Amino acid sequence: MTDKPVTLAVVTGAHGVTGEVRLKLFGDGPDSLKGYGAFMAAGRTLTLKSVRAGPNGAVARFAEISDRGAAEALRGTELTVPRSALPPLGEGEYYHVDLIDLPCASSTGEALGAVVAVENFGAGDIVEVQRASGKRFMVPMHAVTLGDGRAVIDAAFVE
Repeated sequence: MTDKPVTLAVVTGAHGVTGEVRLKLFGDGPDSLKGYGAFMAAGRTLTLKSVRAGPNGAVARFAEISDRGAAEALRGTELTVPRSALPPLGEGEYYHVDLIDLPCASSTGEALGAVVAVENFGAGDIVEVQRASGKRFMVPMHAVTLGDGRAVIDAAFVE
C-alpha cells in the first residue's frame, strides 16, 4: 500500500456569499468528511469547519475561505487525504485507489496489463485494464479476483 492522495470530494462552486463551497462527494455522504478535519487542495491545506448535505452533494465551510471570490476560485479543486488516513477495511473490501496500477492476469495465466481505472455507472464497479499495447478493455468487478498483489480476471471476460 502506498500513501498516495485519495480524492474524497471536488469543489463544484461557491454557495452563497460567505465562502461556503458546494462539493461533489466520492464517499458515503457529508458525514464521511467530518472525521478528517483537513484536506489537501491544490497544494494547500483546507481546514474543515462544517459540512452538511446540499443540492447534489454537500456544502462545506473551510477556515481559510471567507468570501465568495475565494470559494469560486476553488471550483474544480480536488479535496484529498493520504491513503493512510482512510479507515481500515473489512475482509473482501477494497478502496478503488488500491486497485490502480495493479498488474492483471487472466485466469489462464496470460499477462493482461494493469488496472488504470475503476468506474461505477450505477450497476456495480467496472475495472478498466490497459494492455502493454495501449489498448484498454473493461470487465465487471465480479469477474475479478484480488490477491497476491495482482488482479486475476476470469478468462471468459478477456477481450
